Amino acid sequence: MDQGVEDVRARLLALRAEAVERAAGLGAAKSDLVAASWGTNIDDEHDPEGQTIAFERAQVDALATDARLRLAEVDAALDRLAAGTYGTCAVGGEPIDPARLLARPTATTCVEHAQPPSTTRRRDR
Repeated sequence: MDQGVEDVRARLLALRAEAVERAAGLGAAKSDLVAASWGTNIDDEHDPEGQTIAFERAQVDALATDARLRLAEVDAALDRLAAGTYGTCAVGGEPIDPARLLARPTATTCVEHAQPPSTTRRRDR
């Protein structure tokens, strides 16, 4: 296999390992939060620490969701690499600039197609 492809695969696998580790760590953090609040007042509104604990749980949940989404992005990039479509824009089919892939290894589109449509206004006369 081409050295460039192997380098990309190694980078994606490293990103995958980071995402798995992050998701596992956040799962442990959530378990710790739940265990720490076990047996306390269930009513967050009237518990002096309830709002803080609820905020921390929500924050950990959001970060865990982000880690799972990152893992899915990396897995999809690895699938594209295996299929030979990695680095090809999913919208226009043109090659994605290597600098973009270096900055965002999971990118599915070229820069042009990643931008939202122009919001220029038409002047009515």
